[in-house]
Amino acid sequence: MGLESHLGDNVLTTTLNTMLNWARKSSLWPMPFGLACCAIEMMAAVAPRHDLARFGAEVFRFSPRQSDLMIVAGTLTYKMASVARRIYDQMPEPKWVIAMGACAISGGVFNTYSVVQGLDQ
Repeated sequence: MGLESHLGDNVLTTTLNTMLNWARKSSLWPMPFGLACCAIEMMAAVAPRHDLARFGAEVFRFSPRQSDLMIVAGTLTYKMASVARRIYDQMPEPKWVIAMGACAISGGVFNTYSVVQGLDQ
């Protein structure tokens, strides 16, 4: 009873500590894995002009054990694929990966023997 019965289903009542703990738990902590020229674009995306802080991901973590989002930016070669997999395996659950740029998604213009043709391969 009380206040909750008068507000209806569209209003959520909680304490400030519960809300802050939810925000800490739900915000993304990205880890950059910059491999080529898309890494420079990723650096520009977190610059003050585009303000990535409004999405809750302003601080990049450079330790896989502190991050839950891996941003692979650039051309992934077979030599670096094992390193990327090892870093991915060190991340805690739940974990996500974003392939940034045409080279990370499909190999881009580099259709050679040494380039992974897409991050999911």
